[in-house]
Amino acid sequence: MIDPAAQIHPRAEVQPDAKIGARTRVWQFAIVLSGARIGADCNLNAHTLVEGGAVIGDRVTLKCGVYVWDGITLEDDVFCGANATFTNDKQPRSRQHPADYARTVIERGASIGAGAVILPGLRIGAGAMIGAGAVVTRDVPPGETWVGNPARRLA
Repeated sequence: MIDPAAQIHPRAEVQPDAKIGARTRVWQFAIVLSGARIGADCNLNAHTLVEGGAVIGDRVTLKCGVYVWDGITLEDDVFCGANATFTNDKQPRSRQHPADYARTVIERGASIGAGAVILPGLRIGAGAMIGAGAVVTRDVPPGETWVGNPARRLA
């Protein structure tokens, strides 16, 4: 169900059985697939995609070029910078899909910098900060800042 207070740009494609909360804004050329769950007060910028098995909490921002795939959960108050990349398959092959996608959780208040890559099956702790361009290959504890490739804790 799409809340009547949600703002959907006429050039966005939102499938009717997606769930979108009040005051969420979905900009032009964004795609929200069947089964996606998006909370209230979110901002999905242009050229974003939310797959049907994705869950997005309240007050989440997706900047341009962010795709949230099946198995990805973004809790409340998460920020994803432009072209941040999530992955959900540890051994991707063309036309071969796993029975279940890896579960990735970005906890409340975490920020993912522009162009960062988050490998599948990880947990980014509450309030953590991932630097622009970082490649995250393992879990990040709450409140820490990680940068680089592979990403490491900023001391």
